[in-house]
Amino acid sequence: MSLRIARVLLAAALAAPCLALAQAWPAKPVHVVVNVPPGGGIDQITRVAATRLTEALGQPVVVENRPGASGQIAMSAVKNAAPDGLTLVMTPLVTVVTAPHVYAKLPYDAFADFAPVAHTANFLFAFTVGPAVPANSLADYVALVKKDQNYGNYASAGTGSLPHFFSLLFGEAAGIKLNHIGYKGTAPALTDLLGGQLGAFMGTVSDVAAQHKAGKMRVLATSGARRAKDLPDVPTFRELGYAIEGAGWYAAYAPAKTPKESVDRLAAAIVEAIRSPDVRDKLEALGMEPTGLGPAELGRIHRADYDKWGPVIKASGFKPES
Repeated sequence: MSLRIARVLLAAALAAPCLALAQAWPAKPVHVVVNVPPGGGIDQITRVAATRLTEALGQPVVVENRPGASGQIAMSAVKNAAPDGLTLVMTPLVTVVTAPHVYAKLPYDAFADFAPVAHTANFLFAFTVGPAVPANSLADYVALVKKDQNYGNYASAGTGSLPHFFSLLFGEAAGIKLNHIGYKGTAPALTDLLGGQLGAFMGTVSDVAAQHKAGKMRVLATSGARRAKDLPDVPTFRELGYAIEGAGWYAAYAPAKTPKESVDRLAAAIVEAIRSPDVRDKLEALGMEPTGLGPAELGRIHRADYDKWGPVIKASGFKPES
């Protein structure tokens, strides 16, 4: 036997266990941690994709809801999980983009403690007024606020949320002072909006599209680079002359040091699921814009939005106790 052949055989023998391991992965169920209670947008997108992921990976995909502490409980659980590719977190950008700017101390590092896996969907913001506000356009609303500051009172589903901060961009661009009222969730804010106790609301398109179409409230502008598919009659802020745009997003992360082979396979399965016609249709029906982007793209989006929103949050002077 020649030395060259011996080396080839030795290399093959050493590679065989690794190859077998790669082929066997995952040998156990994959757990996807969601940082909200069942029923929210991110919970829905995770469950919609879970069936497809089960088929692609050959193992059950178990969705675990771990709400609390503004997403910190879920993020900490995944940070501390074994980096074996069997645990993911599906999270909105708030936990990895805005929270690091808002909280002086977090139990995780949004960049160092996680490996980007896949960007799944965007969701747009919508500025909406209720029946008590005599404004049929964004120009009408701005004029009202300039005449009467009381019309500048508006709400979001939570203090420190991205709609809260996006409203600051709108107020600055329009030259008006908006007074934020933080609600604990979308439902109570919309109840007060419909009842006339609240004048305006900045939320997601999916929060308000149905009520807008029913004529119960008026969406005056949406935040995307182009019109929201679910609200084609509503112009964007940019169309109306305000040089602002923004979107929230959902994405999957694994614990840091998860093997690249596992990350790549998880990413491929998630991207394929999100881009499949049936999943895409379901997500669009929920008011989301499916994306299906891999680790590199998610990493770039994460960093760009972190850099974008940092100055906005700092300039607002917002503190989590306020």
